[in-house]
Order: sequence, then C-alpha cells, then structure tokens
Amino acid sequence: MSTKRSIFEEVGSVDQTPAAQPGMIDKGSDGARGAIRVWLMILFGLVVLMILVGGLTRLTDSGLSITEWRPFTGAIPPLNAADWQSEFAKYQAIDEFRIQNQWMQLSDFKVIYWWEWGHRQLGRVVGLVWAIGFFWFLLRRQIPTGWTPRLLLLGVLGGTQGAIGWWMVSSGVTSGESMVDVASYRLATHLGLAFVILGFIAWYMMMLSRPERDLMQARRGKEAKLFGLSTGLMHFAFLQILIGALVAGIDAGRSYTDWPLMGGQFFPASAFVLEPWWRNIFESPGLVQFVHRVVGYALLAFAIFVWLKGRKSAHRRTQAAFNMAFVLLCAQIILGIVTVLYGAPVQIAIVHQLLAVILWVTILRARFLSAYPTTTSLRGN
Repeated sequence: MSTKRSIFEEVGSVDQTPAAQPGMIDKGSDGARGAIRVWLMILFGLVVLMILVGGLTRLTDSGLSITEWRPFTGAIPPLNAADWQSEFAKYQAIDEFRIQNQWMQLSDFKVIYWWEWGHRQLGRVVGLVWAIGFFWFLLRRQIPTGWTPRLLLLGVLGGTQGAIGWWMVSSGVTSGESMVDVASYRLATHLGLAFVILGFIAWYMMMLSRPERDLMQARRGKEAKLFGLSTGLMHFAFLQILIGALVAGIDAGRSYTDWPLMGGQFFPASAFVLEPWWRNIFESPGLVQFVHRVVGYALLAFAIFVWLKGRKSAHRRTQAAFNMAFVLLCAQIILGIVTVLYGAPVQIAIVHQLLAVILWVTILRARFLSAYPTTTSLRGN
C-alpha cells in the first residue's frame, strides 16, 4: 500500500523504487568467469608443454621405452637397481631394441625412459589440474550458466587422449614384427587431438575474457563471410598439422633434404615403393613429404586470399589478428624449408612444432574476432 505524499514534498524528489540496472539479465549467472579463465590458462600452458615434451620424446626416439600402460602405478618410476633392470629387460624384448638399439646400455636406456616417463607424468598432471579445477567450481556452483558441458568436455577429451596415447605406443611395442616406430597414422591422431584440446581451451579463454552481455552485443556485428573464411583456414591448417605428424612419425623430413625439388625432381622417385599402394600414403617418406610440401603451398595461397579479406575488416583488432596470422604462417613455411634443408635436427624441428602451436592459436583468435568483433573508438582504443 502506497504512503501519502506530503504536501511539502517536491514533485521531482527521488523515488524510492530501485531503478532498473543494465546487465540484470545475466546477473548471477556469470559465475567465476575470471577464476575459471585463470584455471584454463594453466591448463593451456600445461598442454603446450606436453605437446613440446611429446615432440622431444619422438625426436629422441624415446616413445617406446616404457612398454606397459599403467595409468596410476606408472606414476612411480623405478626406485632401485632391480626395478631398472626389470624395465630394461622389457624394452630389450621389443623389436626397436633388437633391430636398432642393441648398442644401448642401462645408462643409455635411462635417458629415453625419463623422456617417456616425463611425457606420461605431464599427462597425469593435466588430468589432475582439470579434475581439481572442474569439481572445485562445480561444487561451489561458480560455473557460468551453460558452461558445465563445455568444461566437462575438456576432461572427456583429455581421458580419450590418454587412451589414444597408449593405442599409439602399443603399435610399436612388438616382437617379431620388425616395428621400430609407432604407426604414423596413430601418431597423427594423437597429435591432432592434442591440437583440438588446445583449440577448445583457447576458444573458451577468449570467450571468458569478456562478459556474456558484451559477447551477445558483439555477435550482432559478426562478419559472417570473414568468419567462414577463417573457419576454412582453421580446418586447412589442421589438415597440414596432421600431415606434418605423418612426416614426423616416419622421419620423412630427413628423406629429402633439398628444396624446392626433391632429389633433383619435382615428384620424388621413391614415392610409390610399398605394396599395397595405399601404404605409401602413410609410410612412404618420399610421398608423405611431397604431400606436406604441396599442401603447404596450397595453404599459403588460401591464406593470402583470407588475409586480403581480413585486411578489409571494419575493426582494427580483427585486421591486426589476420595480419599476425599471415605473418606467422609465412614464418612457419620458411622454418619448414630450413628444417628440411638441415635434415630436421632436433633443435629446429621442435621450434617448427612450437610455431605450429602459436600459429594455430593465432588463427583461432582471428576467427574469434570475426565472430565477436571488438569495436574501437575514433582514437583507436
């Protein structure tokens, strides 16, 4: 029931009814966006580190040093001489040791063992950090509305990645089958999923960097054509990453060390040397490296087209994002050529892999800004 107004009260006096506030639509549903973003940044750094350690594990031929998959008990390394001898004996029973590493002593084995153990241990750390963060925010009801399935997806993909990792390693833990490496297509699957996980984390970090109401408003200015082109560039780059993993899996980068020709020819003479013919797609060093080169040229041509369109964006930050993506792509191609010319040494090859990670995230950022452009003032702020 309303109270009587005093005859001395001014007509323009302040009403006691609370005024409507902007942003009330999503108030209470934003959760701990900032804290979750910090958690995702930690996960992002760990996944990048894991990709690099995985690359070094491959480049040092350490991936088959642990012949069993023990997700929990495997976290404890050999603690005494008897344990080390037991692990070494298991490694001595597989083809990689019998065919190419019979020269190894226990001290040499320990070096490759620690690389593989470190890679697996990082995977456990990633899983633990995800689980602690996810259930902490879930139990405290701090996850923004609609974000629980997204964050849960990261855990599911991480668990799947662990299983695929063993599926990959098991292809090389053989006896009597003359296998000295893991199957290249399984390596490509393993690395590909790592980039998918990294892509989701990066995308979520970008979304959480702005309030939900700002994203809704920015989406109205979405540059649909540019978004479509950047999506195509993202998929094209991902395809090249998978082919690069095939190259790494069979050391194809060391098979031809000249450029732009391959052994003095445009098309390598050793492209089709395996039977049946389809095995060459995955296992012929000449053909796999040739495909990686040709796809790289095609990717560059498409990237030039996308870059020219991106430069015409109405938003300065979007323009800058496409400029950066194009510069990094050119740098990656140049580094790829250098890697080939020097026979893919460990130091250059791992930088090539790191730059692929940076380029991947940069393309995603350009795509994000196409979907959620940031408006700038006349001063450019």
